Amino acid sequence: MSGSEGQKMWGGRFERPPEAGFYEFERSWQFDRRLLPQELALDRAWAHALAAAGILTQEECQQITDALERIKSRAESDSVWLDSSKAEDVHHFVEAALIEKLGQLGAKLHTGRSRNEMVATEFRMYVKDAAREMRCAVAALMRAIANQAKANLPVPLPGTTHMQHAQPLLVSHWLLAHGEALARDAARFSSASASADRCPLGSGALAGCAFPLDRAALAHQLGFSGITANSLDAVGDRDFALEMLFALAMLAMHLSRLAEDMILFASPEFGFVELPDEYSTGSSLMPQKKNPDAWELIRGKTGRIYGSLISLLATTKGLPSSYQRDLQEDKEPLFAAHDQALAVARIAAAALAATRFRQARLREAAQDPALVATEVADYLVAQGIPFREAHEIVGKVLRAAEQEGKSIREMPLSRLKQFSSAFGPELSTVLTLESALARRSTLGGTAPGAVRAALEDFNVRLGNLEESP
Repeated sequence: MSGSEGQKMWGGRFERPPEAGFYEFERSWQFDRRLLPQELALDRAWAHALAAAGILTQEECQQITDALERIKSRAESDSVWLDSSKAEDVHHFVEAALIEKLGQLGAKLHTGRSRNEMVATEFRMYVKDAAREMRCAVAALMRAIANQAKANLPVPLPGTTHMQHAQPLLVSHWLLAHGEALARDAARFSSASASADRCPLGSGALAGCAFPLDRAALAHQLGFSGITANSLDAVGDRDFALEMLFALAMLAMHLSRLAEDMILFASPEFGFVELPDEYSTGSSLMPQKKNPDAWELIRGKTGRIYGSLISLLATTKGLPSSYQRDLQEDKEPLFAAHDQALAVARIAAAALAATRFRQARLREAAQDPALVATEVADYLVAQGIPFREAHEIVGKVLRAAEQEGKSIREMPLSRLKQFSSAFGPELSTVLTLESALARRSTLGGTAPGAVRAALEDFNVRLGNLEESP
């Protein structure tokens, strides 16, 4: 440990240094070094603020900012320097490096500030950057969905509830359903970013700053739209991190549901999609296997992301006001969840884009006569029969068809009239897949025209998301 690193930021009151095992236990440099870009940006802004307040001369400010730039350059090119550091945390690392370069001038930079406000500010900066990165990844996945929806626009799909055949859909309608969930995820990341978009600098350890610093100027220089309103709240607030973790957990949940659909669709029993070789694996024993490992891992990693959210909720639930050292435990869960969610979103986008939908098999499956049962009930309603009675009649028809080994399409009109005299020859047009799809033409429905309009609207919203900062 260098001399500057050996000098703690808080050691004057102590006669003995921390026990070696405890020091390793309590230091956070191993993971909060990830905030080094935010730390250096904050230090530059703070140096200018101290100069504006007359606490540093312009020459001293320039020396400090020059040294910070040299630290930045070395950190980018010398990973061994970072890996071998024994600094307590990212703040200690930079202060020690400054003192090593500038002597006591490096120690002047910490005037009027606390690590409590620094870490709160840097963590907010990180969340804003991470939310932007996640929005870009979500937009890329939404683009893959839009492209597949366009390529498979007229292709039918047997829709299910309770995993039983229900009514026919279009593949494009199913894809856009997942797209709508992702659009909500993108909005949640924007909301998490907005929640983080207040600068705590100037809050001190908990009571505010004793020097006449311009908090608004500091916030502006660091890319914040405003400042936090209460110094005590500012250093202890981690709502923004929890909102980000919730957004990550929701995205993971939505991608896990998409993964479950894709895993089922790729199975021989469904056979709706052909998995791309690039995002599948084989078996070490069974040479015929093509396993949906990309989707299974996406589904599996969801639990880890949920765990990060629960971890921080549990950490923050019983804390008294102000900053507590427990809050050191906020960063690792968020870093891990962000990394996993970003990888999951990127792999999902690439795997979906490379997937081929087996259109002939989908059309065959969508011809299941059971999928038009509701159409038959609606037909009877149009003949003046109350829906509950129509529902009962169709149920009896279907039971009889099963017993006779026929589909409802194969039952002659004379047999159908034994259940209701309302059945007529025009029923045959009602029983077609095309008719069933076309009738669902309300906004948000699965009729081809409705889906085409929905895809156009989805593309407009997606374009706005892709263009947003």
